[in-house]
Amino acid sequence: MSGTAPTLVLTGGQVLTVDRDFTVTEGVAVRGRDIVATGGDAEMRALAGPGTRVVELGGRTVLPGLNDSHLHGAAYGMTKPPFAIDVGHPAVGSIADIAAAVRRAVQAARPGEWIVGLGWDPGYLQECLADPHRFPHRRDLDAVAPHHPVCLTDFSSHMVWANSEALRRCGIDSAATPPPGGVIDRDWDGEPTGILREAAQRLVQAALPTPTIAQRRRAIQSVVRELHSRGITSYTEPGLGPGGTTTLFGGLSTDNWTAYAELAAAGELHARVSVLLLPAPMGGSADDVRRGLAELRRPTSADPRLLNVIGVKIFADGVPPNRTAWMREPYPEGGHGSLCVHGDTPALQVEELREMIGLAHEAGFQLGVHVTGDRAIDTVVDAFVAANAAAPRPDARHYVIHGDFITPGSLTALAEQGYGVNMNPAIKWTVSDLMDEVVGPERSAYQWPVRSAVEAGVRVCASSDAPITEPDWRQGVAAMMLRESKASGRTSGPEQRVTLAEALRAYTATPAWQDFADDWKGTIEPGKVADLCVLNRSLLDLDPHDITDVQVDLTVFDGRVVHEH
Repeated sequence: MSGTAPTLVLTGGQVLTVDRDFTVTEGVAVRGRDIVATGGDAEMRALAGPGTRVVELGGRTVLPGLNDSHLHGAAYGMTKPPFAIDVGHPAVGSIADIAAAVRRAVQAARPGEWIVGLGWDPGYLQECLADPHRFPHRRDLDAVAPHHPVCLTDFSSHMVWANSEALRRCGIDSAATPPPGGVIDRDWDGEPTGILREAAQRLVQAALPTPTIAQRRRAIQSVVRELHSRGITSYTEPGLGPGGTTTLFGGLSTDNWTAYAELAAAGELHARVSVLLLPAPMGGSADDVRRGLAELRRPTSADPRLLNVIGVKIFADGVPPNRTAWMREPYPEGGHGSLCVHGDTPALQVEELREMIGLAHEAGFQLGVHVTGDRAIDTVVDAFVAANAAAPRPDARHYVIHGDFITPGSLTALAEQGYGVNMNPAIKWTVSDLMDEVVGPERSAYQWPVRSAVEAGVRVCASSDAPITEPDWRQGVAAMMLRESKASGRTSGPEQRVTLAEALRAYTATPAWQDFADDWKGTIEPGKVADLCVLNRSLLDLDPHDITDVQVDLTVFDGRVVHEH
């Protein structure tokens, strides 16, 4: 290296470059916004000048800045006070606990004000565990909020629990018809129970008060500060557009693109955010995609290395815990789930989904498709292949989002096309015991087959899907290596475990590929941007059970220290 001395040198540690060979070295030198050198301790010290800040690592590990490649940043920010109350595990352990939290919110609210919460999970509620037939009901909330509408979104964000006042305000009664791709749970007498699944959620969520753009900016900035404390410098915002207008607080709406763009223009966005546009809602159609893409076009930002629209998101089916993933074999209690796109029959829905995918592909966008059931995944991957055959694009980088029950055939097809899959190991950790009941032990053990995907040659990204789980890459890495259950510690599908190197790639180098940014970020190499994460100990050879205890001592973004413990 010649010229001006580095502005920052980290040395005397364990630098995991996550390059092609997973090279481990002792130090890294930064000048301005870029990495200018890596190498041994003596070499790095020799580069330092009078104005260089030298950080003595003392054996600590340095990683590339982490990339949470599927994180609803704006929506995550709006799941916290003052927007929503926490009704998730471990904050609550029972329906009674949730009712108590709602009662406290009612006492602090103005007359008739909406009470909004997020995170409830029947797999962790005492009443549901004691009685398999017991499920949250509007009456549980009516007792503590008879005059305030209540909307509680579950941990998966695919189900809403509402009280009678909320149903009344939204016109949801025994005669109400759910939108395509939605389900209204009903009692024996036909009256709604208060549980609204998939696209039916928006019947209530659309009535919630809408945060201002300024409030959205503040929520995003709060999230970015939290991510810095976790060593995360990049994330994918998976779905912003007209299809997200009726989601919780418009968490996936076009307003959030506006908030991000304003932050970037003002020099106040301190993370690298890749965006998937959301032209159509869950239960949408090809016409929705056409209209949405015409409305959105391809937004630009002040700095594409900070904020960049790279693709389009489409919802194909639901989620396995709600029995709404489209499966080839029935669920133990019956039913196969379904696609959640427009169409009166499965065959018509398949054709609609293929057209939706074809439209976005032909428009030149990367596609990220939310799809979880094996039958639905095969349908999506077949549509990817057909779209590319009709309009060849050599580097589309399409990918399956979640891919819970992806089949060997679909893995082979994705590898042949050079496409990817984005999986959620912390969700596996959270729900593996529940999934034994939902799909049976054999299918549950296979869910999120990371090892099979890696061996098939598919590019695998790992992500939190926050606010579904916390944006904690440490838990994700540990879950990929261990395949253990949060609730019981039981192993689920040990044959799908991966190595530390493979897990770290899924949070660094491979997400950079997904972002079309692998030539300038994702690894610690000269010429790449200086996004770095310093841990408080050595990571190599650490027991995977201890990874979640590792702390982030220092986060460098764009060459600047943005978090220091």
